[in-house]
Amino acid sequence: MSSIVAVQDAYPDDYSHCFGCGRLNHAGHQLKTCLEGDETVSRFAPLPEHMALPGYVYGGLLASLLDCHGMATAAAAAVRNEGHEVGDVPSPRYVTAALHVDYLKPTPLGGELEIRARVEEFTARKVRVQAWVVAGGERTVQAAIVAVPLPERMRGP
Repeated sequence: MSSIVAVQDAYPDDYSHCFGCGRLNHAGHQLKTCLEGDETVSRFAPLPEHMALPGYVYGGLLASLLDCHGMATAAAAAVRNEGHEVGDVPSPRYVTAALHVDYLKPTPLGGELEIRARVEEFTARKVRVQAWVVAGGERTVQAAIVAVPLPERMRGP
């Protein structure tokens, strides 16, 4: 089953300002994560200003895309764990406890990137996610991510 609603579009307004994926941050990347079976997918087209070296994407951008996609993947898993579909209830917010990125080969600039992920472990305290970037049909970057529910101290008044 695939979701039509992006996970980020179901975040409450108070938690929709992330530079990478916040729908209310118009200067940000506006990353959108949807379910495709047991995986999640986002697509992103880097701009010329996202360059590291001529012809290649900046690695920090790739890490941030994997990070935001990983948090949305955790949120989608939490929604499904409660017996709902993405978009039927507000998506819970997760934050990064760990992000380990492996750059497998340079990611070419020009064209759309596909960011994919799957949940490896889901518990109430943490979600382990494997995520990767595909460019031109090749996996160029992968990440092991640990997401945790947004701590109370980070929640607004």
